[in-house]
Amino acid sequence: MHLETPENKSALSEINGINQPDSISDAVAKQIQQFRRKQPSANELITRIIKGDKIALSRAITLIESTNIKHLEKANEVIQGCLPYANNSVRIGITGVPGVGKSTFIEAFGKHLTSLGKKVAVLAVDPSSSISHGSILGDKTRMEELVKDENAFIRPSASGDSLGGVARKTREAIILCEACGFDTIIIETVGVGQSETAVHSMVDFFLLLKIAGAGDELQGIKRGIMEMADTIVINKADGDNISKAKLAKTEFNRALHLFPAKKSGWIPKVTTCSAITKEGINDVWKIISDYFDLAKENQYFQNKRQEQNQFWMMETINEQLKTHFYNHPDIISLLEQNKKAVQNNEISPFAAAKILLENYYK
Repeated sequence: MHLETPENKSALSEINGINQPDSISDAVAKQIQQFRRKQPSANELITRIIKGDKIALSRAITLIESTNIKHLEKANEVIQGCLPYANNSVRIGITGVPGVGKSTFIEAFGKHLTSLGKKVAVLAVDPSSSISHGSILGDKTRMEELVKDENAFIRPSASGDSLGGVARKTREAIILCEACGFDTIIIETVGVGQSETAVHSMVDFFLLLKIAGAGDELQGIKRGIMEMADTIVINKADGDNISKAKLAKTEFNRALHLFPAKKSGWIPKVTTCSAITKEGINDVWKIISDYFDLAKENQYFQNKRQEQNQFWMMETINEQLKTHFYNHPDIISLLEQNKKAVQNNEISPFAAAKILLENYYK
């Protein structure tokens, strides 16, 4: 028998390598696994959220996003329990057309805020396909630095069939994030349709992101989105695009003079920045801070929050009525029958709707 010695040992033989250090302790890993396996009670979720537990926060948001009517009562209990700890933040809505660099801007802006000691929660709404109803939910991938920040929380949600692409439960998610200790809430819209209108009704400050040199300047004349914007930021103001960004800033400043004064007494500002080089990011935060100083001093901040609460009460009633209607046992079977009848022109859509509603209110 041939014995291997250090001198004649085969290069193919294995040797003991260096053990990789544990990235997480066994105790913590076991705790996380146990928490994920079981369904925590509403009180347990509330307690963990108030203590700043991001895992509990994520699970609670998943709960309120559920379309299962059985989850509604538990979700409402969690929201109610967190409400006394909410409303201690500033809420910033950020919108812009696809390709304007929203995710890159939010990462640079968020990192700047965390460097100032802020705790930032980003609620990013991803568009859902009208065909497959799927959503990529890739915002965490595009914000790879911010997602690793201990003082940041990023939650992508599918827009589903909600108005303009704003996730149906974004408003409730804001409350949970505030209760978890996040003092700056950023809501990113899909940037298409009527999402701007919905986001405007749930934030304190509305930021419109633009780019120069893409024919985008002409959009400054359109009233809808411009009237809602509290500031306009020309992104990608770097390299050869700096001069174009400055020109766009002048054009947008002229356009803003065409609109009536805001109830807040605030005069919308236009500025430029580069999310890549971080140039101008601090100026954006300075403008937002100036707005909050003014709005809180003249009581507009609090008055707007009160109006928004009333608006969302009515929206919640509408949403829950809709959810309850479509999950009603009698309606589920009757709906399919009437769908086929409408498709075959056996009954008008209006008559079918009347039949369904009459059966629902029996």
